[in-house]
Amino acid sequence: MILRSIAGLLSPAGPRARLSILTFHRVLSQPDVLLPDEPDIQRFDEELRWLARWFQVLPLDEAASRLKAGTLPGRAAVITFDDGYANNAVNALPILQRHGMSATFFVATSFLDGGRMWNDAIIETVRACTQAQLDLADLNLGRHPLASMEDRRTAINALIGKIKYLEPIIRAKIVDAVRERAAVTLPTDLMMRSDQVVQLHRAGMQIGAHTCTHPILSSITDAEADDEIMRSKQQLEGLLDAPVTLFAYPNGRPGRDYHAKHVDMLGHAGFKAAVSTAVGAATQASDPLQLPRFKPWDRTALRYGVRMLNNLRAPAAQLA
Repeated sequence: MILRSIAGLLSPAGPRARLSILTFHRVLSQPDVLLPDEPDIQRFDEELRWLARWFQVLPLDEAASRLKAGTLPGRAAVITFDDGYANNAVNALPILQRHGMSATFFVATSFLDGGRMWNDAIIETVRACTQAQLDLADLNLGRHPLASMEDRRTAINALIGKIKYLEPIIRAKIVDAVRERAAVTLPTDLMMRSDQVVQLHRAGMQIGAHTCTHPILSSITDAEADDEIMRSKQQLEGLLDAPVTLFAYPNGRPGRDYHAKHVDMLGHAGFKAAVSTAVGAATQASDPLQLPRFKPWDRTALRYGVRMLNNLRAPAAQLA
């Protein structure tokens, strides 16, 4: 109860409230050595039990509105998921329902119904590659030994780091070249089907936009960014027959991955709240279209709770 009490002091109800927004991507059926930071079913259930003990979990739209109005309850928190992985519907939803909690799922619409994100193409290529070494020197991506799982994790991190900020069309071509070099067939069931997004919505979960193809907005033209933002909103609204007013910036670092002009695009598109990946807790002074988020990766209740408390004290970065 000590952690709960301290959280209440750091995040009181009313105008001095601070909102903790947590970020997830996947909930795995079982631990995956190539995705060590992603929780499996057991760990996600444990994290929700900790959150229920210390915080009050609210839907994002309600939390953002009440934060601005100065009526947020003490120890408020929000759960979010990015990208639209199929295990969000298969694994995360039943656990959220069991705990009586809501979450917001930010969906990159172009990957629904059999699509695949570029970073997952790299992960699954390295996972499936049977070669002792993946030689990508002629692509300026180096040579990567694959003898152990540690080697494969190292290769994945190195490749993603080198490819992430390339122009999207070039990035896609390079990712496909890596797959061809590895001579593998990639899975087509990583992301949600459209009916699973509808399932989440009907279960009371919130659906937000995350662009269509998950580009880093600062790496594309203004016209392309505006199209990615608007089309993702329109596609989800058509699928759900309901307004979509929540957004998550791909990659999400203020000043690097998105700029003030992109915040303006969201406002013009009719979004009411948006989340970045700047750490810290939101306050009444926070821009509703630049709410910070946080993810403690700790595996014990004490360390997890202490990191949540430290995040409540952290100043959150946003664009002026």
